[in-house]
Amino acid sequence: MELAQVRLLVTDFAACYQFYAEVLGLKPQSGATRGPYEKFSPHTGSAGIALQDRAMMAEVLAELGDTATGHRSLVVLRVDDLDAYCAGITARGAVLLHGPAPMTDRMRVAHLKDPEGNLVELQEWLLLRG
Repeated sequence: MELAQVRLLVTDFAACYQFYAEVLGLKPQSGATRGPYEKFSPHTGSAGIALQDRAMMAEVLAELGDTATGHRSLVVLRVDDLDAYCAGITARGAVLLHGPAPMTDRMRVAHLKDPEGNLVELQEWLLLRG
């Protein structure tokens, strides 16, 4: 078994596409800015995040048609230099909710939300620094 991706069901596909591609700097697979589906990958590694239009899934599973409430997901991205990455994404419009700050003695984190309210955690692993 192999994990292919984590998929977020979204209502405002275009705003979420812009956030993951232009603000966070992830690479879109096909450039489908209006959806109903797009996969994003970091420049290194094999993990992926995908967006899917909530209405499309509602056609398959009726209970997904309602707007999601509360925190239902946490996307975690590891970066090499948390301070530099946060400076770059805030310059592109991201609003940090927390951090950069230590989470443990081995990790620093920052948190923000995408346009749908999904939480994004940025991690810097201190053990990987030289």
